[in-house]
Amino acid sequence: MEATITYHNQTYTFNLLLPLDISMPLHDRQPQPECFWAEPVAFDVIRVGDFVGSVAEGGSTNYKRVHLTPHGNGTHTECYGHISADENATIHHCLKRFLFVAQLITVQPQKQENGDEVVLLEDVRKQLQRIKPEAVILRTLPNSDDKLTHHYSGTNPPYLEHTIGQYLAEEEVQHLLLDLPSVDRELDEGKLLCHHAFWQYPENTRCGATITELIYVPDYIADGLYLLNLQIASLQLDASPSKPILYTLSPAIRAL
Repeated sequence: MEATITYHNQTYTFNLLLPLDISMPLHDRQPQPECFWAEPVAFDVIRVGDFVGSVAEGGSTNYKRVHLTPHGNGTHTECYGHISADENATIHHCLKRFLFVAQLITVQPQKQENGDEVVLLEDVRKQLQRIKPEAVILRTLPNSDDKLTHHYSGTNPPYLEHTIGQYLAEEEVQHLLLDLPSVDRELDEGKLLCHHAFWQYPENTRCGATITELIYVPDYIADGLYLLNLQIASLQLDASPSKPILYTLSPAIRAL
């Protein structure tokens, strides 16, 4: 089932039946990614009187409570409310469109003198020269399915050079997705320089811009241009568990 989209005067085709899911599934008390000292995800059976919300335990239906921390458990999308006291700065209010032209690039964090591994601006910028996408997806190396279960808390994981946030804002990139726990250093004295630069907060806040962290992009998905469907739950919070889906974009061939 093919569809078309026109972007920057170029028409692309994509197949609606071939989605590429780059989110991390969450499980009940099973190995899965964790960061910033979040408690493990848990699905608890609801029990009220004689009712048990588990078919496996003899109940008529499955009825469970989910315990999770969006910023610490798996793929999540956040808005500027992450660093603002504004009560209206929720992901439900900020994200109003859900389809975007996105470019996927692969980058290798570079080791710094202090031992930190950092994705550098020059390595991102040189791959974003040909087209100005609405969204940028960063896949970091090394890339393995260990990312689906890795515990990052207290390990000082790789992060982005904060000038990347400023660069993407200047290029009018609205959505940044990456497979790391955060765009900023795990412990940075609360500066959150890349967050502030990307959202241009508080001087010229980009209210509709989002950051999606802890994605996983398998190696079989090639670098290139995609249609991104950014799916969230309708939560009045600064962040929501999310499910970004990609569709490969191919230049349409014009008939002679």
